[in-house]
Amino acid sequence: MSHTSSLSKTNLLTDKNFRWRGGEMTRIEAFADAVFAFAVTLLVVALEVPHTFEELTNAMKGFGAFAICFALLAMVWHHHVKFFRRYGLQTLWASILNCALLFVVLFYVYPLKFLFTFLVGSFTGGRLLPHGPVNAPMLQAQHEVTTLMVIYGLGFAAVFLILLLMYRHAYHLRHELELDPLEIHMTKYEMINHAAMVGFGVISAFMALVLPPRFVGIAGMFYGGIGIYHWIAGTIMWKKHTKIADSMATEAETAARATQASPGS
Repeated sequence: MSHTSSLSKTNLLTDKNFRWRGGEMTRIEAFADAVFAFAVTLLVVALEVPHTFEELTNAMKGFGAFAICFALLAMVWHHHVKFFRRYGLQTLWASILNCALLFVVLFYVYPLKFLFTFLVGSFTGGRLLPHGPVNAPMLQAQHEVTTLMVIYGLGFAAVFLILLLMYRHAYHLRHELELDPLEIHMTKYEMINHAAMVGFGVISAFMALVLPPRFVGIAGMFYGGIGIYHWIAGTIMWKKHTKIADSMATEAETAARATQASPGS
């Protein structure tokens, strides 16, 4: 019974190759969860319960955009949870960056919903575009599409810039946190990934500004390169990850043998 309890506790306080230093939920995390929950409520398909079948079908047209926005918010929330579980930081700078992240998330909820409602509606020929007196047509001119892509790109970059700064803060405290070599490597990897995402957002926003209006869609297609980036970076970093893990395992095995061979064993 005690072995099972111990194993369960170990699983709760670790992820693969990274010891969780955050145990009980802190007030920072509780506040963040409340903000993320509020942000999701701002993305709801309809602001009130439909009273007619026509209102229901019209509200359901927004499901696609809601699903995409929800997935993006869930991704940011997951990054947030992983950071505070891994490092358990409650420093002043960590609190400031946490508040900055939540501010950006809340500020960009409506632009995010607007953009993906427009995109889903456009890709489906308007069949999945909720219609109403205030949102049809959603965009009046091509320059508004450009501005919307710039807003999204800068918001995307801002979120990952803050995450980058959070991981950079943890890296600076690596000795105080007693990170082992593999955890330091994984922290650097997260920093590189977030820096790359900042680059994707900034470059996309820049492309939206300089490209002719009829080609502004290329700025959106640029985000498709994220998958390619993760495949290449993951392959490179995993080789180093394996090398560090093997080295640590060898050192641990050598230390164990030395302990067994010592006179006092």
